[in-house]
Amino acid sequence: MKPERTLTIGIDIDGTVTEPSSIVPMMNESFGKHLRYEDCFVYNLAEVYGISDEAFVDWLDKHGERLYDEAPVHGTADLILRSWFNRHRLIYISAREARHREVTLNWFSRYRIPFHELDLIGSHDKLAAAQRWHVDLFLEDRLENALQLSEALEIPILLFDTPYNQGTLPELVHRVHSWEQVDALVESLPIKRLLGSQS
Repeated sequence: MKPERTLTIGIDIDGTVTEPSSIVPMMNESFGKHLRYEDCFVYNLAEVYGISDEAFVDWLDKHGERLYDEAPVHGTADLILRSWFNRHRLIYISAREARHREVTLNWFSRYRIPFHELDLIGSHDKLAAAQRWHVDLFLEDRLENALQLSEALEIPILLFDTPYNQGTLPELVHRVHSWEQVDALVESLPIKRLLGSQS
């Protein structure tokens, strides 16, 4: 029998625990477009929708609460996160703003998604938070975050495959297509801390 692993897992929320395509219908509704999730070829949706960055920030400011409340769970994320809860430390590090903590907690409660810490940092730069929580690996959908975290922390990153994060990946970044694949990788990846070195 394999020994129980106790990992500190950093987990992004939007596009990782939530279904990555869930923002597209709301954006279409607001901007009169008929784009598909597959058309979102870059992470910056302002570029995809042909609007200014300021217009997108304003849209998210007005519609973020609804977006975070209505987003469906990504695949079997809820089931797998529940199965991890008693064996691993689950630290959610999200670019959501602190003012969205209540809607986030309500969503987690509705879908029975467990957590040990919920860190809403209001920024896409998650490096300082990942360092503060001493994460052993990170689950993410944004390519730039995956590259930064893997290089700076020298830890495995599991990057959920999306139209907007295509490209060549370094050795520590593993492209994944389902939460089932993530679950299997978490059990098999070599984690530095568990091998006796400092992560």
